[in-house]
Amino acid sequence: MSANPASAAPEAEQPTGSGPGSRIPRVPFWAQIVAGLVLGVLLGWLARSQDLGWLVTTLDEIGSLFVQLLKLAVAPLVFFAILVSITNLRQVNNAARLATRTLLWFMITSLIAVAIGLAIGLITNPGSGTGLTPKDGALSETKGSWIDFLTGIVPDNVITPFTELNVLQIVFMAAVAGIAALKLGDRAKPILTLSQSILELLQKALWWVIRLAPIGTVGLIGYAIADYGWDLIGKYATFTADVYIGCALVMFGVYPLLLATVAKVSPLQFFKGAWPAIQLAFVSRSSVGTMPVTQKVTERLGVPKEYASFAVPFGATTKMDGCAAIYPALAAIFIAQIFDVQLGIGDYLLIAFVSVIGSAATAGLTGATVMLTLTLSTLGLPLEGVGLLMAIDPILDMMRTATNVAGQALVPVIVAAREKILDHDAYNSASASPIDSFGDTDRDEVRDAEPKGAVPVTA
Repeated sequence: MSANPASAAPEAEQPTGSGPGSRIPRVPFWAQIVAGLVLGVLLGWLARSQDLGWLVTTLDEIGSLFVQLLKLAVAPLVFFAILVSITNLRQVNNAARLATRTLLWFMITSLIAVAIGLAIGLITNPGSGTGLTPKDGALSETKGSWIDFLTGIVPDNVITPFTELNVLQIVFMAAVAGIAALKLGDRAKPILTLSQSILELLQKALWWVIRLAPIGTVGLIGYAIADYGWDLIGKYATFTADVYIGCALVMFGVYPLLLATVAKVSPLQFFKGAWPAIQLAFVSRSSVGTMPVTQKVTERLGVPKEYASFAVPFGATTKMDGCAAIYPALAAIFIAQIFDVQLGIGDYLLIAFVSVIGSAATAGLTGATVMLTLTLSTLGLPLEGVGLLMAIDPILDMMRTATNVAGQALVPVIVAAREKILDHDAYNSASASPIDSFGDTDRDEVRDAEPKGAVPVTA
């Protein structure tokens, strides 16, 4: 008599644990990142203490190559992600209402974040006792002003924004193309099908880059330690601590409070599901580079794919609680104290205004220089102050970007919960799956492939 297949199946699925057929256990992605951080610090310290120029150069090349690979996909990824996300709104009832609520919560959380940044800066006085003077600053080559911001949205041609990586102009062109496609209706189907295919191709290629993140971490962290050194970091100790504490208060204080009181869901479950995107953001320092992972974890947290495919790309280019709220608020206070400029209530209100309205200027790329110069120029502070912060920027940018990405996943969850379209079963079962699994066909993608109607939104 043959064995029962049903009873035999479980035994076949169990790992043997030994023998030629056994597989080497896969190291979790978070463990790879931690190992990269530790190795990077050790190599950076060794390179600086032993004056190993070749090791400094090697670490720099490794880190720069990783960032370069991420940036390679940024321009086309942003264009097609925004275009497809706008057209996907056709599948969502009350799309205008969802978009408005999303933008509103972006603004609310940004205001809270900038208020926390200002409060910490006023309490700690990060520019006092540093030993830095205005002579230590250098005029920033990258500047931002309201005129440049407003006039720079519209490109002179369709090629330059891609070659010069002007994400704001790329977003503008993608939005125009997406709205035009909506107006054309069925006649735009061929171009939308092609756009969707290109977007999937870009995301697949980006998965390969993402898997290199542990190696990139070694180079980025190692070079930062080797080039800047602990002595330089010590001069910015208060400011660095302020940025990390401010971001931590927003990410682990404000966000959980909003999840518990507004969305009425478990904050711990949110971080469990969103952690793969947050940890990748910390390493890559790029909201756009992390965007595919952010969208995947947002969907796994129960946000409908049709809405998530709009909210996450939109947030990746405009939602920057770390780079555009906490950081410029603290940086403005820090620079004002170095240059002995007194700020008043009106100046603090201007910082809040710039943080909410001008956050799109950061455009999801590594660094927040444009946003900082925009803030300083609005307040009339010397732009040489930007040079004071450039040396320490990579260390700060890791925590800022992690906060950005956490907020980009948070707002869709809040809006979906408020609009009663959040899948609570999916939210409660979301797990911190390894990032490697996100690039492969899984149950979520099979579920997404199934025919479905428009996402309902309650009135």
